[in-house]
Amino acid sequence: MPRFFDAMHAVNWQHPLFVVSAFLVGSCVGSFLNVAIYRLPRGLSVNQPKRSFCPQCEKEIPWYRNIPLLTWLLQGGKCAECACRIPFRYFLVELLTACLFLLMWVAFPASPALALFYMALMALLVVVVFVDAELMVIPLSVTWLGTGLGLLAGVLIQEHLRATSWSEGLWMSVLGFLAGFGGLYAVVILGKLAFGKKNMRFDEPVEWMLREPDEEVEGDDTYQELCFVIDGEAHGWSYLFFRDSDRLIIEGSGFRVDGKKIKAKELVIKGDRIEVKGKTLMIEELKSLSGKARQVTIPREAMGMGDVYLMGMLGACLGWQSVLFTVFAACLFSIVLAILGRMGFGSRLPFGPSLAFGAVCWMFWGWQTWDWYFGLLALPPA
Repeated sequence: MPRFFDAMHAVNWQHPLFVVSAFLVGSCVGSFLNVAIYRLPRGLSVNQPKRSFCPQCEKEIPWYRNIPLLTWLLQGGKCAECACRIPFRYFLVELLTACLFLLMWVAFPASPALALFYMALMALLVVVVFVDAELMVIPLSVTWLGTGLGLLAGVLIQEHLRATSWSEGLWMSVLGFLAGFGGLYAVVILGKLAFGKKNMRFDEPVEWMLREPDEEVEGDDTYQELCFVIDGEAHGWSYLFFRDSDRLIIEGSGFRVDGKKIKAKELVIKGDRIEVKGKTLMIEELKSLSGKARQVTIPREAMGMGDVYLMGMLGACLGWQSVLFTVFAACLFSIVLAILGRMGFGSRLPFGPSLAFGAVCWMFWGWQTWDWYFGLLALPPA
């Protein structure tokens, strides 16, 4: 074994062969990530069907038409069978993943194991970023996979956590998960208390209704669960009723329960029931619920639980020291995005991409910033 490790240290890992291989492997991984980005939030298996298929004509794509980067360019971003447009996102994911793999390999020449770990983490973050940006949801299966990856890296690699043994590395990773998950969960709770209500007032009564989930509708995650729809705007149940105490208050007239009109000035909806005129009705027993409203008080979240699990994953991968740095960098990035996008106060903005940005910043400059800051305080670094 000592000879094996000596031989590994003697290898020139920055040889052009390895550098080019990192780019090519990244493009191939990016091709698979496109499958995950499309299928995971839609409840589809990434293994069945095994071959990629056109979402329009649903014909399987043979291997010679599924070459990363080249296929999209040669076919002009169109399906070879039905000529439907293939989104630029497919090419972008492959190119971005290839460049990230190349960057990680070149940036950490002293430790191929660390570079490989960061490559794997980057692949997971690419999935999170594109799914969250499109559908405002983070696949929890990805965050749990990343958490397991972080714990494994804490045992096998350790250097990214500044640990000196596998047990210390594992403990640092576990502590990082607890700090990331617990810290952002506290933000969710505090945000709920501070900004947990949104009042909507209308000059004229507007129609509202409860809409049943419809799994056949793709591209809109609000159809995957029960929704409250008012004036054409849909609000998912998981977003409205994060806590058992959350209530949606509707003030108006003409409430209709299972088609029957009920005269009342106020109707209260909770996660599993409604309250009207002193009566409580279970939602699962209702066939329909609708009416007209002049004012609605909607419970809302500062952020979703997907962001909490993502921060737990990043803490497990990068250590507890990275948590505050990552969140701070993510907030700055979100502010920049909001300004560039001219988004008003209260607009919904996916936070997953910003957390991913903060995590990447920590990989490159985190420990330097940590040492610099504690150097100013004249305190010993970790």
